[in-house]
Amino acid sequence: MSYCLARLKPLILLGSLLVSGSAWADNALFSADGYRQTHYRSPTPVSSDYARTLDTAALQQLLRDQPSTLLIDVYRRQWLHGQFIEDEAHANLPGSLWLANTGNGELEAHWQDYFRSHLHRASQANLAWPIVFYCRSDCWLGWNAVKRAHHLGYSNLYWYRDGIDAWLDAGLPLIPAQPVPLQD
Repeated sequence: MSYCLARLKPLILLGSLLVSGSAWADNALFSADGYRQTHYRSPTPVSSDYARTLDTAALQQLLRDQPSTLLIDVYRRQWLHGQFIEDEAHANLPGSLWLANTGNGELEAHWQDYFRSHLHRASQANLAWPIVFYCRSDCWLGWNAVKRAHHLGYSNLYWYRDGIDAWLDAGLPLIPAQPVPLQD
């Protein structure tokens, strides 16, 4: 019996190192401020601390009840040499404002300004304006954007967690989209 335990002890230690190494890797997924900063296309939480989570039926009801609700698509678009590069066609929910790359975990100052100024303009400087953030299903970009908008003072926030994919699955139309220019 003691022979078996002696042989298992190194494996138990190795297992605990792997578990603690895994926990460390999970912590590296988030910035010190709690924004997801890598592996954006992976399972997301079921809710956000800063927004009400919507499914498609709830989003449709919100849009009927509050037609001035802002829809903000934060899907990423390649940025190179000061311009967006259309590397793939993108479509979003009708009436959406596409603020590309603003759901990234770490935002350089010009992206933060882009996010702040376009939210300010679209909400008419009303921090209580209803705003829905979305991306795709299993996408952390919308989750990050909700958190970022909350920290800017916005209080009436929604997260359409499964985003474009859920909208399509419901048989609802998308429209071809281009991101709002950075220097707008």
